[in-house]
Amino acid sequence: MFRMPLLILIVTALPAAAGDLIGKPSVVDGDTMEIAGQTVHLAGIDAPEAAQTCRDADDVTWSCGLEATFALATIIGAQQITCTSESSNDQGEQIAVCFTGPHRINAMMITRGWAVADRPNASDYLSEEEDARVHKRGLWRGSFEPPWQWREKQP
Repeated sequence: MFRMPLLILIVTALPAAAGDLIGKPSVVDGDTMEIAGQTVHLAGIDAPEAAQTCRDADDVTWSCGLEATFALATIIGAQQITCTSESSNDQGEQIAVCFTGPHRINAMMITRGWAVADRPNASDYLSEEEDARVHKRGLWRGSFEPPWQWREKQP
């Protein structure tokens, strides 16, 4: 009787790179989370602030900042995420690219129309932003003030 050798594959998780943050985040707003007490801002994107409003195609005001916050929470769901820090700001908060499995959360927020490419700081997501604009997703279903301009006007 011919017997094939038993091949055993051992799959191990690769250790996270030094400085990666891994965990189940608490969503603060559409581009900010907290993981294990560390504030993380999604690099290269800017989402409306939680209090920001926008106008839809019928010129009706809606809570786009809250919707962006909910969109980020929906993308993450109950999953653990991995964030790779690119830098930190003056407050020690991490600026990072975050993933849920193989999916880049930063890009997903822009593709779905809930954030814009962070200008003038980064242009990594301009093609995703254009796709969302053309298909009138999220913020693009009407008119909105870019988040950085809205923040400048706040007291």
